[in-house]
Amino acid sequence: MRTKLLTVVLALLAGVLAALPARAAAPSATVVPIQVTGPASSRFNLVVMGDGYTAAELPKFREQLGKHLNILWSIEPFKSYRNYVNVYAVEIASPESGVDCDPDLTAPKRDTPLQMGFWGGCNPGSVQRLLTVSQAAATQYADLVPGTTGANRQILAIGNSDTYGGAGGAYATASGGNALSALITPHELGHSLGGLQDEYDYYARGDRGAPYQGPEPSSIHHTLLTEQQMLAQQKKWFRWLGEPSESGGTIGRYEGGMYAGSGVWRPSAHSMMKALGYYFDQVSRERMTQRLSAKANLFQDSTPVGKVAADQVVWLQTLHPVDHELDVTWAVDGTALRTANARAVDLSTLDLAPGTHTLTATIVDPTEFIRDPAVRPTASRSWTIDTSLSAQASGASPPTSTDSAPTFAGSTPTDHPVSADEVVYAETAQSVGAITWKVDGRIVDNPGNDRDLDLGPLGLTGRHTLTAQVGAETLTWEVDGVEPVVTPTMSKPLLTVRKPGGPEYIYNDAFTMGLAARDDSEGYVVPEFRVDGDGWYNYYGWPTDASAPFRFTAEGTEIDQLVYGKLGVPRVVPWDDVPPGYGRHQVEYRAIDATGNIGSPRRFAVTLLRPAPACTTTVTGVHSGSLYVGSGVTCLVDATVGGPVLVAAGASLVSTDSRVNGPVRADRAADLQLLRSTVSGPVTADRVTGSVVVVGNTIQGPVAVTNSRTTDAAALAGNTINGPLSCSGNIPAPTDLEAPNEVEGPRSGQCARL
Repeated sequence: MRTKLLTVVLALLAGVLAALPARAAAPSATVVPIQVTGPASSRFNLVVMGDGYTAAELPKFREQLGKHLNILWSIEPFKSYRNYVNVYAVEIASPESGVDCDPDLTAPKRDTPLQMGFWGGCNPGSVQRLLTVSQAAATQYADLVPGTTGANRQILAIGNSDTYGGAGGAYATASGGNALSALITPHELGHSLGGLQDEYDYYARGDRGAPYQGPEPSSIHHTLLTEQQMLAQQKKWFRWLGEPSESGGTIGRYEGGMYAGSGVWRPSAHSMMKALGYYFDQVSRERMTQRLSAKANLFQDSTPVGKVAADQVVWLQTLHPVDHELDVTWAVDGTALRTANARAVDLSTLDLAPGTHTLTATIVDPTEFIRDPAVRPTASRSWTIDTSLSAQASGASPPTSTDSAPTFAGSTPTDHPVSADEVVYAETAQSVGAITWKVDGRIVDNPGNDRDLDLGPLGLTGRHTLTAQVGAETLTWEVDGVEPVVTPTMSKPLLTVRKPGGPEYIYNDAFTMGLAARDDSEGYVVPEFRVDGDGWYNYYGWPTDASAPFRFTAEGTEIDQLVYGKLGVPRVVPWDDVPPGYGRHQVEYRAIDATGNIGSPRRFAVTLLRPAPACTTTVTGVHSGSLYVGSGVTCLVDATVGGPVLVAAGASLVSTDSRVNGPVRADRAADLQLLRSTVSGPVTADRVTGSVVVVGNTIQGPVAVTNSRTTDAAALAGNTINGPLSCSGNIPAPTDLEAPNEVEGPRSGQCARL
């Protein structure tokens, strides 16, 4: 959290306190400006307050708020339009810790200033995850932030709870400590700021919604139209159809949404409005960009509207997105001037006929996030040029005036680093004076609009010093071009293969991945991952424990009637009918630091095999002599067998991290699985009917797999075989899972290339 430790302690008036519907006298509050980018009257103001945090727990609130904000800044359009947002924290020490009815209706109520509670404020007819707040109390605390009103602010109340929950609307809420808590905030802002609808195909979790009944929805991201109808009628998201979705997959038409299980369609398989963790797709992002821009004024200041002299400099100041410049055009009597996106025009350089003329400045946001011209942020302002006036007579200073030295009037904050691809800005009073930009003391050419400097084209890496100078004043920023680092921690695989493109792992059951992100700048670093090129997904640990690693399985894990961690095609709800995720997958991971740098993705491959059959007999330690497996499933776990192993017809052997001092033979067996084991002799599998999995072993002798009819291809991967390898008559043909074996003898038949 980029907190300027400028704290304003405001005492509540006795009359206001009396009006609060609190259970006890409302505590005083401290307003902490977290990020102030401009006057509250011309910004979107996010006012965040905590409830249920005692005085001793306020540092916990600050830490959780910092995580919430850094995740918000990692998500578009908030990342690119961060400069349009002011953030204020209202810190209130609660008499008691926690919130009402947490986690269930039998839990006690707490004495807290905002009266936050699950179950819609402890309503048995509500749903557990609905976390509500006293609107009157929240309003009165928000009113402590000068310049904010119901029209220009969004209230967000964070509850001191580890239980999943939140709500949208003008009084958005989120629990502070749940693993998914920080993702609730942008989702709820999608409702309250963007007017977006839920894309859930259920209302009560666990129950698929009834088919949609009704006319074409007013929602911009729901429709009854086919893709062909959208294109033909140029309606809904026709401009985005067929493009890769920012939330994964392709923008098209996916059934379900607005709590209906069928009969209505949404643009993407899973955007933030359906599944927390993904980004907004382009359709929702366009709406959020439009609404966020509408909360701020593109014109921040300008020469006063009215008459201006023909020898006057007319100027303006704009807003400043983080990732691009706004376009400014000037026109006289409708004819465009060649001003190269400058923020001022010197009228004395124009050859104007005597009389009056109309000067118009137009600001347009060229963002690629918006394609609908009807909603593109645009603003214009006009002046009347009177050639009979001079600048001195009109009260304005002529262009050459030196009555006052140019000074800076605003800029990108200098108290924290800027990213290496950021557009940094500086404004001067009345746009007087050209700004000189330097990186590490060397002048950077910046023609046209000298108020913004786009660092991206400079290709900076590492740390640098950026300065802006006008007159005798200088502003200085540290440029952070250092990428954040992410370190993955994997659960123990059957096999690890190191390759130039990244490691490859083989598992035969659920596996976990932890991502630890770090950076050399302060602030929470946001880790992300994606599977098989699907949408980037926020790494939050595990839904029930933020400190636990993320768990992947072939079918996913159901938690509170939602599904997490399914490999392959995701399942969001239990009734999603998608194939299991066995097989090979690519996983990429990266991080976004507090400065805004997005790290270069790194990757690994993972192959998930079907789980080994469940053990009916387990052998550990030393087993003297030979071993005969006549029925059931015998598992060797860290075992040593003193002689040969024979697996009879219909029986199964699973050997893990074990040693067999002799040959292993499976004749018409159900399963033969040798995993990270050592065999002092040949291995033979003939006419196996279930599975053959030989992965990561050392085998002192030949290996032969013949005439097997298995559900999946026999897997012979990453073994060291001191002898020949031969395979024939197997259906399907064996595979090495792209993990070649080291074989001393010849390879033949179906295993010739394994």
